[in-house]
Amino acid sequence: MKQLFTLLAACFWAVLLFAQGKDGIKVTDLLKVKTASSITLSSDGSKAALTLTTIESEADSKWDYKYVSHIYIVPTDGSAAPKALTTKEPASQAAFSPNGKQLAFVRAVDGKPQIFLLPLDGGEPQQLTKFVYGASTPKWSADGKQILFSANISLKDLLKDTMLNPSHSLPQWPYEKPGFVNNTELLPITAKPNPDGNMQEIRAYLESNVVDKKAKVIDKLNFQEESTTSAEMNFTHYFITNAEPNATVKAITHGFYSFSNAQFVPNSNRILLDAKVDDTQHPDRALETQIYLINTDGTGFTKLLGQKKMSYNSASISPSGKWMAYQYGTTDFINIPSLAIMPIAGSEQQKKELVLDRNKSNITWSPGEQYLYFTVQTNGGVVLYKADVTTQKLTAITDSNSGIGSFAVAANKIVYSKNNVSNPSEVFVSDISGANTVQLSDFNSGWLQTKQLSFPEKHIFTNSHGMTVEYWVMKPTNYQAGKKYPLLLEIHGGPTAMWGPGEASMWHEFQYFCSQGYGVVYSNPRGSGGYGTSFLKDNINDWGAGPTSDVLTALDKTVAEGWADTSKLLVTGGSYAGYLVSWIIAHDHRFKAACSQRGVYDLGTFFGEGNAWRLVPNYFGGYPWEEKVKPILQHESPITYVNDIITPYIIFHGENDLRTGVIQGEMLYKSLKVLGRPVEYVRHSGGTHELTRSGNNRQRIDQMLRTYEFFERWLH
Repeated sequence: MKQLFTLLAACFWAVLLFAQGKDGIKVTDLLKVKTASSITLSSDGSKAALTLTTIESEADSKWDYKYVSHIYIVPTDGSAAPKALTTKEPASQAAFSPNGKQLAFVRAVDGKPQIFLLPLDGGEPQQLTKFVYGASTPKWSADGKQILFSANISLKDLLKDTMLNPSHSLPQWPYEKPGFVNNTELLPITAKPNPDGNMQEIRAYLESNVVDKKAKVIDKLNFQEESTTSAEMNFTHYFITNAEPNATVKAITHGFYSFSNAQFVPNSNRILLDAKVDDTQHPDRALETQIYLINTDGTGFTKLLGQKKMSYNSASISPSGKWMAYQYGTTDFINIPSLAIMPIAGSEQQKKELVLDRNKSNITWSPGEQYLYFTVQTNGGVVLYKADVTTQKLTAITDSNSGIGSFAVAANKIVYSKNNVSNPSEVFVSDISGANTVQLSDFNSGWLQTKQLSFPEKHIFTNSHGMTVEYWVMKPTNYQAGKKYPLLLEIHGGPTAMWGPGEASMWHEFQYFCSQGYGVVYSNPRGSGGYGTSFLKDNINDWGAGPTSDVLTALDKTVAEGWADTSKLLVTGGSYAGYLVSWIIAHDHRFKAACSQRGVYDLGTFFGEGNAWRLVPNYFGGYPWEEKVKPILQHESPITYVNDIITPYIIFHGENDLRTGVIQGEMLYKSLKVLGRPVEYVRHSGGTHELTRSGNNRQRIDQMLRTYEFFERWLH
């Protein structure tokens, strides 16, 4: 027994010394993270293909880095490591041929995506499509002879395209250009441009200014994109081509509508797809989505499901072609869609509900049609579920301590990408029940062996509305009992986002601040996703006080553990959380410093300048000019309380961010500057709302370091 005790003690100290010899996560470790996505399986389940995204140095700059995506293949028996199939130009969207001998994938050519074919028994990729509009999302026919693909086409091109619009017809829905009827303003102007001529010549001159980008004439409702304004309208259509170079491309869908999620129906000559078809409303106003069948020659366009104020989408056809799984719900923004199955030759009255009050994604049939597989956002993770089609019983295959990204099912195997606290992305295989799991990749495991990580501890409390709120506490990486540490309150955006151990986007930021000697606490306050419909809707007309109560309760309970220095409390968050940070520091002065990223601070202005403007009517019951709504927006806007903000404050906004609108940050900054408050404002040139997640890597590092440096000014 004494020898055993001595051995155990020696092992304990060896592990402790090994851990102490490791480094914490550095800011530049962001550049080492590799992410696996878009997993697909050969029909026999022997091989998996995936897209691996890495970050590489720009050739002509010491400090700039680019994202690079390539296709990898890996045997699912674990006999070999993943191997790169593409190594020169970036590639993505891999799809196995039915016999497993070829791989279709997408690569940019002259600035447009095109489909390539790669023989898996050796040889170079061969370009399949040279389509004028580009080609994406390849899908093979069951016999491997044809490929279905999508392309994005502008309204101007659609009006004159002889394949898609041979009769040169006009949209039936109203174009909404004031003063014109019957959409005749869309007809080509044949007059010669002349600013001093007749009205047709003047109109021709004005149109030439648009073509030469001297003016944008905007008549559409949704004119704000992620980084610029646009008057253009675009539509997604589907096409078929033979799986051999220089084959003729044939249009399957037609009209001034958009289509998505197209797939061949097995044992038939039909295609199943989602569509937004409405002749009565401009596409920007039509929120409904329907599910249709269409023949592979483009005839027989038939609606299966669809009705007013409802969205039917995410259709998934069973391997036999007899059953269809789909999601449906109201066009109300704040809801969780239902999941159902029905016979494709039947009606909605024959549907079977698969009841789970969570958001569901990536609906996939098992080969024998006994199960449906899908991922679910829940309780801090993204969980892989299976549903028994016969009994309608749902079973979680993975847990909420991890996040399942992409997955594929074939031949009694499941291959999936997964992130958790110990690793931001790897690929795994299991049997059809989720058992006998084997790790297939080592994309991040290697460099992480030299790193010491902080692991979150989960806690719960009941909030003022009687709802259970989950929160997680991460101690500093080199935590020592008896010492006091700064504590950083991190808040998520959305407001329907959800954080937890299975959330991928914050992996590096949380670990970085813990390595710098900070504790981190984050929670899922009322209004978060992952906890059901009632929880999701519990911040309607209450973006400020209620969620503030939840996040501060999580902070208070963490402080009560005794290791946090209450004179060194910090707070940060982006998007909706940028909003909540500003609300909090206007109502609570405990924080030593604060940081808001890409936030919303004046809800009335946000309605005008942000492309996420529908949040205003959906959460606050109407529009800024309505008398019943005005007092709500004023009460819920942090700018109303700007005079009460005295906390040292750094505000970030991407210069091209149109999801929330860059003027939001400037309004708050300018107000605080006029008031003489300690505030700093940082605009990132060219940055969008996605800057910290998928933006320029130098700017991602800049924002994190600038936040850390600002905090350190006030802590010391």
